[in-house]
This record gives sequence, C-alpha cells and structure tokens, in this order.
Amino acid sequence: MSSAPTAPPGFSDEEVAQLLDLLEGADSVELKLTVPEPHQRSTVAALDLDPLDAQIRQVFFFDTPELDLDAHGVVVRARRIQGKGGDSVVKLRPVVPRELPDDLRHSGAFRVEVDALPGGFVCSGTLKGTPTSDEVRSASNGKLPLRKLFSKEQRQLFAAHAPQGIAIDDLAILGPIFVLKLRLTPPGFGRKLVAEMWIYPDGSRILELSTRAATNEVFQAAAEARAFLVKSGVDLSGEQETKTRKALEYFARERAEGKS
Repeated sequence: MSSAPTAPPGFSDEEVAQLLDLLEGADSVELKLTVPEPHQRSTVAALDLDPLDAQIRQVFFFDTPELDLDAHGVVVRARRIQGKGGDSVVKLRPVVPRELPDDLRHSGAFRVEVDALPGGFVCSGTLKGTPTSDEVRSASNGKLPLRKLFSKEQRQLFAAHAPQGIAIDDLAILGPIFVLKLRLTPPGFGRKLVAEMWIYPDGSRILELSTRAATNEVFQAAAEARAFLVKSGVDLSGEQETKTRKALEYFARERAEGKS
C-alpha cells in the first residue's frame, strides 16, 4: 500500500498545499533543473548527450527596454525551429487556473502548466500562435510588423494584460538566443528527458534538464527524476536560473549599455 505524498526536498508543507491547488487546474507539469556552468561538461558526459542529435532553435523575446511586460507577468516570444517552422506565444505568469476566464481556458491554443524547480514552482498560461519561420525572421529584421506574428486571440490577450499604452509593435526585439534542444530516453529512466542548452551572446550558457508529468503523478515523477540524476552523477545543488529571466535581463542590460 502506497503512502501519501510527502513534501519534495526544499518545499514546506504550505508550499506543497499551494502546489496541489495549482495542479488541480493545470494541464501538465514540467520538472526542471538547471545545471551550473562548472558542471555542464560532466553532465553532458554522464548523460551521453550528443550535440549533433540536437535541434537548433532561435528564440526572440519582445518587451520594452525597461522590461515593463515582465514586471506585469507577461512574456511575449517567437521562435524559429529547425525542421518545424516557427511559433509565437503570449504567456501569463503566474496564474491561478481557477481564476482564468472560461473562454481562454477552453481555447485549443491555450495551455496551463506548472514549472517546478528545486525549491520553487510557478504556474503559467500560454497562448500559442503559428507564424512561419520566415515570418519570424522578417519581423526580427524589421521587415514585418511584430503584430503579424500573433493571432487575433493572442493580441487580445496581450491587450488585456499588458501595461496601458504599450502595443505589440512598440516592443523592442530582445535576442536572438541560440538553443540546442535534445530529446532522449536514457537507459534506467522510464521517462523522456529533454536537455536544452541556451547559448547567450557573451558565451555564457544555461543547461536545463526537464521531464513532463501528469498532474496526478508529479511527486512520483520528481522522486524518479531525482534518483536517476543523482545516480548519474548530476549535481542537484546548484543555484537555479530561468532561461527567460536571464535572456530578458541580458538584452535589457545590453541595450542600456549601448545607449550610455
């Protein structure tokens, strides 16, 4: 007979209660771990990650130079994906699933997901669009208005949550970031694992390992992932960074320094 789930390492009982409340209305969970740069080479070797098997992605963020959208919990992004075309998202973070309007919650392009990292979690709602890779490239080069990358539904969501007076076409282009994304099912781990290497223009990197889980199996999945990574020799104690946060702050700082 299985015992009740216990708090994952670094989570208080109150945080577990909050997490369970969010999971009740989420579509899925993504368990994430970022590996500090001093341990990235050893992690790549331990998991036998082959960069030649990775998919190349080019990621652009859109915000004001002062990151006003980020301050209001809005993330606007577009990507070019090798072999797949492009996509765009308007993301709200954090959200409480039960407080979302019904029309948005039932949209086929909208998804609610909980991201859980060691010591923390956040629930976000993402509305996806499907621009082509060429359209994303044209917009990043200033040859196409940014609004053309986003559906009517996305533009309405943006207008409802962005600070007053800020239009999509007014946003600064922050990027690109080059990403290598690798999907694998490692021996001894019965789940799919995703490794993403985000390479920033100054040469710094974030290596993120992640796996998805159904909302009713998150604690079991977290325990399995932790056990597998520890056994593989992956360091779990490093300070956690988020890819989006690092990208936004990097390009905002770059723009500020360019004007100084």
